Amino acid sequence: MGVDRILKEARAAVEKIVPANIEISAIDFEGPVIVIYTKNMDEFASNADLVKKLAQGLRKRVSIRPDPSTMLKPEEAEEKIRAIIPEEAKIVDIFFEDSTGQVTIEALAPGIVIGKKGVLLNEIKKVSGWAPSVVRAPPMPSKTVSEIRAFLRSTREERKVFLRKVGRKISRQTMDGEDWVRVTALGGYREVGRSAHLLMTRNSKVLIDCGVDVSSSGTGTPYLNVPELMPLDTLDAVVLTHAHLDHSGLIPALYKYGYDGPVYATPPTRDLMSLLQLDYMKVAVADGKKAPYSSAHIKKEIIHTITLNYGETTDIAPDMRMTFHNAGHILGSAVAHFHIGDGVYNVAFTGDIKYEKTWLFNPAVNKFPRVETVVMESTYGGHGDNQPSRHEAAAQLEDILKRTYERGGKILVPVFSVGRSQEVMLVIEERMRNKEIPEMPVYLDGMIWEATAIHTAYPEFLNNSLKNKIFKDNRENPFLSPIFHRIETQDMRETIINDPEPAIVLSTSGMMNGGPVMEYFKGWADDPQNSIIFVGYQAERTIGRKVQGGMKEITFNNRGKQITVEINMEISTIDGFSGHSDRKQLINYIANMEPRPERIILSHGEEKKSLDLASSIYRKFNYETKVPKNLETTRLH
Repeated sequence: MGVDRILKEARAAVEKIVPANIEISAIDFEGPVIVIYTKNMDEFASNADLVKKLAQGLRKRVSIRPDPSTMLKPEEAEEKIRAIIPEEAKIVDIFFEDSTGQVTIEALAPGIVIGKKGVLLNEIKKVSGWAPSVVRAPPMPSKTVSEIRAFLRSTREERKVFLRKVGRKISRQTMDGEDWVRVTALGGYREVGRSAHLLMTRNSKVLIDCGVDVSSSGTGTPYLNVPELMPLDTLDAVVLTHAHLDHSGLIPALYKYGYDGPVYATPPTRDLMSLLQLDYMKVAVADGKKAPYSSAHIKKEIIHTITLNYGETTDIAPDMRMTFHNAGHILGSAVAHFHIGDGVYNVAFTGDIKYEKTWLFNPAVNKFPRVETVVMESTYGGHGDNQPSRHEAAAQLEDILKRTYERGGKILVPVFSVGRSQEVMLVIEERMRNKEIPEMPVYLDGMIWEATAIHTAYPEFLNNSLKNKIFKDNRENPFLSPIFHRIETQDMRETIINDPEPAIVLSTSGMMNGGPVMEYFKGWADDPQNSIIFVGYQAERTIGRKVQGGMKEITFNNRGKQITVEINMEISTIDGFSGHSDRKQLINYIANMEPRPERIILSHGEEKKSLDLASSIYRKFNYETKVPKNLETTRLH
């Protein structure tokens, strides 16, 4: 069998690399990682290069774990760990995982727990026998983060069985024959919403994204019943580029209908997707619709999620390795790069990208070891889709806020809870702190507060300047400014709506297709003193698109009743806050890519925009370009 052969080869390789005085008690798979158990953890702790040599020799990710017989009892180990770690690390919790031999230390200052060049972690390994892992305690308490961590601790035995199963599936024997690679469009082509791509080789099937079109009056789901995809348990993996529902919204449904494999995502994407999927279910039920899955399927998805940081390469199938790179779109968003076979082919799926440094993130990565095909978004790829800079957007926002305040009005900003909310918060906080706009309360409604707390839990995914501002220079965290107020109840909402004083409300949903934003809109729309500001994409057929387009009267469902609202408030759109690259940035992303790709496939854009961008890229670079229709398959190799 392929698994037995690989484990035998792994043991032989380990015996060549590891000195004879180090005892290896067992070698096993845990997902895509080879786990090596040893009775000499202190030897590994004092030889940092040894793990690197093992990873290079085995060509796989490697984790060194202590043999269970060498570990102190948790109570005794915790006492010694607390004695090693300085008080300024501000430990929040220490918890032990018997099945993996890992102790997780949650602290407000994880760098202090680690110590210079990992010296304290090595000391913990030597003294306790446990393998330490350090996580940051969010400076803003996050219910989502804490519940997911607790849930994973409670299901560790189930997860351990699952990871072993994944490791064996990845290491199965492959079929000989002609190498080929193809991608099938299952959703999100010549449209925005329900993104899904099926990447196939002779030996593997991987689904990249599985979203839902929240603006659709119909099902808005990808084509998941195609013969290539069924049955779902033949899939090797699901790879999720980011948490927005048009990319993640239907993943739990896969577990409802027979999928039992892994979801690969960055750590913040795992947390954010859970938050958004649970909210999607609640909204469906509130609207009298049947939710496509239950919370039990979301829990199963969490147990089956394998997290990867940027730049971390892992096997996900017998002939496929995958690496995530920063996409600059939202927290944890990733460009997924696939290396297929032994140098057979390389393809990158951008997901949604922002090729510009923003208030939150560094620009999307476009440098790869090899890449022949790029599957790229084209949301703002049409002729004339050029956005103002972040600086111009901030100035425009400042102007509208001042103008509305001076006439005693309210400002309503429909936002997505993840990404745009936090950028708008940063701009408002900075301008108020510097007295560039009048001080007034800023109310956060919907999931914005919780999503912001998740941002503070993963500072390593933010841009360098924001990360340093919050966590290194000990300056005030802008997200914790007293100008921000959390709205949690209908009574609080009604108080703000009826308050005569100027205020700013950031509220979900971002396209006005439901959510608390409609309460404020209903209360404020008819008053010309008030303003509504759109800072994100408004899909066709949504109320947001209709209001943005200048309709003077809107009829919509409000708590089961049809109501009509007259619109007299000032309507503004600020494109510079978009988390998507505009036309110029998309072209520059390709122009500056290293190495030069051979083919560009465009998705995630309205048909006219995708075709326009494809034509421009072909004329400018002489690359093969393609804009497939949904259900169309393209052979890459």
